[in-house]
Amino acid sequence: MVTPLPELTGERADLLAALDKHRGFLRYTVRGLTDNQAAEHPTVSALTLGGLIKHVAGVEERWMRFAVGGAEAMRAEGAPEDAEAWANQFRMLPGETLDVLLERYRAVAEHTDNLVATLDLDAAHALPSAPWFEPGASWTVRRVLLHVIAETSQHAGHADILRETLDGQRTMG
Repeated sequence: MVTPLPELTGERADLLAALDKHRGFLRYTVRGLTDNQAAEHPTVSALTLGGLIKHVAGVEERWMRFAVGGAEAMRAEGAPEDAEAWANQFRMLPGETLDVLLERYRAVAEHTDNLVATLDLDAAHALPSAPWFEPGASWTVRRVLLHVIAETSQHAGHADILRETLDGQRTMG
């Protein structure tokens, strides 16, 4: 039997509400699209709407693995290991469908929400070694969540531009 999670209040509820708002914007941009439309890149950018859903799900999943187990857990599986794998996370590959990508994103979001209900927001892990991180820096679970919110929000904005370019539909306004 699964024990239901407690009703979240305070900071945890606020963090998840902010994240869910931006997840909703991102999902809204792809409503009513065909797989072919979701795979198009209507701007000079290589970004696609389906690819953004795929990327954001992967980023959220990897950062939540980091929140639980640190840099080693983050790299455990699914992390792009070369330039081609990195590029492929931003596009729909042959055989991928928007419905499957959205279902994966939903499952990742559900897992994140469950973790936020239980993790110590002050727990910290050393960041992975990378040129874009300060050497020796650590992030708390709270900081990880803020990063995931920012990442989701930024890509929801990218998606809005792609959708408007594709067919004139806008997320807001």
